[in-house]
Amino acid sequence: QVQLVESGGGSVQAGGSLRLSCAVSGYTSNRGCMGWFRQAPGKEREGVASLSLLTRTTYYVDSVKGRFIISQDGAKSTVYLQMNSLRPEDTAMYYCAAGRYCGTSSLSRPEWYNHWGQGTQVTVSS
Repeated sequence: QVQLVESGGGSVQAGGSLRLSCAVSGYTSNRGCMGWFRQAPGKEREGVASLSLLTRTTYYVDSVKGRFIISQDGAKSTVYLQMNSLRPEDTAMYYCAAGRYCGTSSLSRPEWYNHWGQGTQVTVSS
């Protein structure tokens, strides 16, 4: 069965960096999409970044462009989210997800994702 396990969250000061990891098992498809979503208290879950497994194209929400990078290791066992220049508004629970469809709309369509991790907390202080 597919399992996604996030790690790497923590507390940092504004301007700092964190790298989130998503350990993937049981997902051998070379198609579909890997994504990172986040949800802050009282807010809707929003797509942060996604990666097409077929084309390797990446997608980012405007608020993180130039600061965050989504990538996958050579063995395709781990998906990363490198987060730089962190801001307090980046504070949220971050979730790794896997689904069948990618593209720009994948950031606004959490229902496209069939598998989700349990999340890892990121807290950015002023």
